[in-house]
Amino acid sequence: MIEHKDIVISGGGIAGLVAAAAFGDAGFDVLCVDPTHPVTNRDAAGADLRTTAYLQPGQAFLQAIGVWPLVTDCNAPLQVMRIVDAASPDLVSKDFDATDISDAPFGWNVGNWDMRDGLLSRIASLPNVVFEPGLSTTSTNTRSTEARITLSDGRLMSCKLLIAADGRDSAIRKAAGIAAKRSEFGQLALSFAVTHAMAHDNISTEVHKGGGPFTLVPLPDFECKPSSAVVWMDKILDIQAMQALSVDEFNAEITARSAGVLGPLSLITARTAWPIISQLASSFYSERTAFIAEAAHVVPPIGAQGLNLSLGDIKALLELAKASPSSIGELPMLKKYHQARRPIAQSRVIGVGALNRASKAEGPAATRVRALGLDVIHRIAPLRRALMHLGLGTR
Repeated sequence: MIEHKDIVISGGGIAGLVAAAAFGDAGFDVLCVDPTHPVTNRDAAGADLRTTAYLQPGQAFLQAIGVWPLVTDCNAPLQVMRIVDAASPDLVSKDFDATDISDAPFGWNVGNWDMRDGLLSRIASLPNVVFEPGLSTTSTNTRSTEARITLSDGRLMSCKLLIAADGRDSAIRKAAGIAAKRSEFGQLALSFAVTHAMAHDNISTEVHKGGGPFTLVPLPDFECKPSSAVVWMDKILDIQAMQALSVDEFNAEITARSAGVLGPLSLITARTAWPIISQLASSFYSERTAFIAEAAHVVPPIGAQGLNLSLGDIKALLELAKASPSSIGELPMLKKYHQARRPIAQSRVIGVGALNRASKAEGPAATRVRALGLDVIHRIAPLRRALMHLGLGTR
């Protein structure tokens, strides 16, 4: 027996769950599956300890589909982006304030565990959306009129549109024969949360010394203490060495690496690491299939570009579906999606990759070039504002 849905989403990470909520909010009949059960408590085994800064366009989209009200009590606004050059004895700090270009903060930082909890609550409120964790897609077959998906429990599904949100190693993308160009950076990103002695004052601080940035992103207070999420990008062996340290040793290392900008840091979560790559699929669609999020593109975690880029994918796909519900999943719609999103993703992959290479470069010459570039960007107001708009995706 074949079960029918308008849309099947393979992948229940944040992007897949946002897609389920968005298409469900628009009235489509949606099934979302994922082989794992989402963890919504940061202290639980298997928790995703990363946080995400939702920039203005992404936050507005989540507001429109009824998700943002569910995370308003667990986010921290990002009013200022501070870049600190700590490669020389004298710290050089430059602030980029959202008031230069907007009445709102640049974005709002939310723990991935909290966002998953909010998304699951929103999905549970939509009678036309079903989320089934513990299930995966084992095979897909497409034709001009539909996609057919076999689930790991043996069920056979058909749908007008299959959305592949199954990650950077997307099995659906590979089965469709869509190539992806990958670049390796020889780095790992280490993610964890800390408390600190000084208030963050809603300032996201990026500390550069070479090897990769050390970024402190504001979180709500933890046990009445100021708290931040940290993403530390550095060479693979260096990050692996940090993971092996005791908590006390690690606290000393991260306080030193942060240049003490928020005072002593104290670890309050486990430490998780993942490889830093850039990746771009050659096509964002195949027959009856759209690739979104990391199935389509991967960028290093700089400037909050990754998931916000993914939210742009979902918004564009949703707008096309709402404009012509009867032609959802048809080839002209999917081509329009590809034409709208791939150039934007390509520009982000190239741009963020270049920023990462500049950030991780070491030596006196690299330090001077970084300091000069930062000074020029900060000092020339039109350039500063243009780059802030570009980073937000508002121009």
